[in-house]
Amino acid sequence: MTDAYIYDAIRTPRGKGRKDGSLHEVTAARLSAQVLDALKARSGFEGHAVEDVIWGNATQVMEQGGCLARTAVLASDLDERIPGLSINRFCASGMEAVNLAANQVRGGAGDGYIAGGVEMMSRVPMGSDGAAVAVDPSIAMNSYFVPQGISADIIATEYGFSRDDADAFAVESQKRALAAWEAKRFDGSIITVRDINGLPILDHDEYIRPGTDMQSLGALNPAFQAMGEVMPGFDKVALMKYPHLGHINHIHTAGNSSGIVDGAAGVLIGSKAFGEKWGLTPRARIRATAKIGTDPTIMLTGPVPVTEKILADNGMAIGDIDLFEVNEAFSSVVLRFMQAFDVDHSKLNVNGGAIAMGHPLGASGAIIIGTLLDELERSDKETGLATLCVASGMGAATIIERV
Repeated sequence: MTDAYIYDAIRTPRGKGRKDGSLHEVTAARLSAQVLDALKARSGFEGHAVEDVIWGNATQVMEQGGCLARTAVLASDLDERIPGLSINRFCASGMEAVNLAANQVRGGAGDGYIAGGVEMMSRVPMGSDGAAVAVDPSIAMNSYFVPQGISADIIATEYGFSRDDADAFAVESQKRALAAWEAKRFDGSIITVRDINGLPILDHDEYIRPGTDMQSLGALNPAFQAMGEVMPGFDKVALMKYPHLGHINHIHTAGNSSGIVDGAAGVLIGSKAFGEKWGLTPRARIRATAKIGTDPTIMLTGPVPVTEKILADNGMAIGDIDLFEVNEAFSSVVLRFMQAFDVDHSKLNVNGGAIAMGHPLGASGAIIIGTLLDELERSDKETGLATLCVASGMGAATIIERV
């Protein structure tokens, strides 16, 4: 098979996913187009250079519907002969786009691809697509559906994580993200977002809360306790499936869960021949990709079995991985990953994560791959693994190695 290489990886800063967020005025298509244009400008490719643009987003309705990938191509400076493919694997959409592109290159179906994703959570609210998995009783009841926040609290209850554990992890995420920004570690991969007149509107992750400490987090109320215990009583649904738990310990708050933000990210992927044609130097090889389905109620444990799968499929062990990026959907998700593999926190999310900087659903998978690559280069390490939990019970993973 042909090797697939990463030639570039960039992202926008993440804006608060509210009407007063800095990116609220920008549509998903326009934000995506700015990423596509930046990749083209940085690489210097011309014409029908890439086979396709594969673009992920989780809420594919309204302005994020109608094959957003193709819309973004048409809104950008890319050649109109380049098509677009929109995909949805919920929170792993951006990673799945990268993995699909890599496997297309590896299989000989084109030399170059742009892959990534976007989510404008201030403009297209999470859940506004009315997904059947959540609202169709014939599916939701049979699968013991509960919202993701309840799932995160189930993980905490099942695996013994306390409120202090979750808050301490969140404080560390904030500290690491702030330190990374102050050290300018993201400078090579961040593009400034501009308005329709070309004026800059955001050049940094605006969700970070530098003053976060255990005291400020301790003052927050559990975010999912009411929906679990009162109406509509999702704890009872969970306990029908996991009666051994006895009760659900609600430890997650707005402070130790991922932030709702706007953002986009893109990765330029190609074969060796693609790089030679355009005078590009590969930064990393995509060594392996994987995905898996998991229990749809506890839902967010996917990073553990998908990591087991990707390592086993490729004859690797956890000790072969130098650095990890595990999406910080909720504190318990990452705490469980570290517990399952006995991974030292010094090797994981070393520049903070989605608790500090936010989780733009369709973009996050591409973001953490780019962040992982940047940190491998900065720390002179060789091999990294990126993984995410996925709504409805799935997991996705990518292993990259520097070249």
